[in-house]
Amino acid sequence: MTQTDAGPRLPPAYWRLWWAAGVNTVGDGAFAAAVPLLTVTITRDPRLVSVVSAAMYLPWLLLSLPAGALVDRHDRVALMWRSQAIQALIVSIIAVLAAFGHLGIPVLAITAFGLGVCEIVLANAAQAILPEIVAKPLLHKANGHQQTIITIGREFAGPPIGSLLFAVAVALPFGMDAGSFALSAALLATLPRRGRGRGRGRGRGRERIEHPPMRTAIADGLRWLAGHRLLRTLALLLGVNTFCGQLGNATLVLLATRTLHLDARGYGLLLGGAAIGSLLGGLVSARVVRRIGALPALLTALVTNVVIFVGIGLSPNAIVLGALLATNGFVITLWNIVTVSLRQQIVPSELLGRVNSVYKMLGWGLIPLGALAGGLVAYTFGLRAPYPVAGALRGIALLVAMPVLIRAMGDLCVAGAGLPRGVPRVCLGAGRTPPRGGTQALVAPGCVCRQSESIG
Repeated sequence: MTQTDAGPRLPPAYWRLWWAAGVNTVGDGAFAAAVPLLTVTITRDPRLVSVVSAAMYLPWLLLSLPAGALVDRHDRVALMWRSQAIQALIVSIIAVLAAFGHLGIPVLAITAFGLGVCEIVLANAAQAILPEIVAKPLLHKANGHQQTIITIGREFAGPPIGSLLFAVAVALPFGMDAGSFALSAALLATLPRRGRGRGRGRGRGRERIEHPPMRTAIADGLRWLAGHRLLRTLALLLGVNTFCGQLGNATLVLLATRTLHLDARGYGLLLGGAAIGSLLGGLVSARVVRRIGALPALLTALVTNVVIFVGIGLSPNAIVLGALLATNGFVITLWNIVTVSLRQQIVPSELLGRVNSVYKMLGWGLIPLGALAGGLVAYTFGLRAPYPVAGALRGIALLVAMPVLIRAMGDLCVAGAGLPRGVPRVCLGAGRTPPRGGTQALVAPGCVCRQSESIG
């Protein structure tokens, strides 16, 4: 990394990763728009329609832990591009079957599960490889750019393209998605490699890396996260938040169309408002963290999210609802970028895949249950009820976690995180000072170091 008047720059390898994410997510957005349209041409049974969505999320609960172990013991670049190549093959099969009218719910569910398995490996490896190609002070910036391009592709560009292509021919959006996966795989294959998990061969001055059994490797990730107070708390808090998020969002379409009397176009505008908020969050999150610090940004996002969820259920009209959804998109993106960057700064590289997998399993495993709970609450108490209930649950969880978050963030310190070389540093709460001018030593796992003369 070179220091210029404009500050440190992200390396070329990062921008190849960024372009791969952009290409991939445009295809994902087209796929996400086309699958529901295709599903309702096959069946009108809501139970069968939900099966396809559940199949996509099920791998996060069943296979997240072994996927994390694979990411830590194998070449992460190879895992990424091969996952994309397999996804290209799967979606190509869907496109061919759709073109000939041979798709049914079982085939859609199976292929959705396969895509979900590949997505676990890809997402885990992408987060784990970022600290290898980006300096730690730039992680918030890098994650912000990633979130921005993902939002643009998945929520802005992809869905309209997918809908238009589906109107022309059923197979077209799936063919486009297959092409996006293939192009992304080609870009990912050009990333620098570190030879993780490969036998280095004797006679070349290198030793073969011996990995522990899979069960032991997974247990190491579980123990590491269980023993880290801050990340353990954030993972559990994420689990509550995603449960509550689905509790509210499962019936958002009914709240918008039946209670607030919006048509399909108006509902699309609401979702566009949320996407705009997410986009702004990706663009400015690094500046927010730099100005107020990671912990204040995290707590601000969490508190704002609680207020927003209560407000959504009380929205008097679509304008208020749209503004709240946009603000919610902003704070969710801020939360995501801060917590992902913290994991990348805190967790040792050789454990990052496994710890990420445990974190995601805890955080995403309750999504299906949240959706079911939201339907029950809406059916029993009315369409406005799920959001205030979800907001109250999030508020209780935040109150329980708040002392732990404040204490843990004070006890931990990543030396040099977010600060230029040579700036005086102090460890908040750890009672230790990092080596003078040093940016390498991890003084205490996970602490945010600050300039000694300011709270930044």
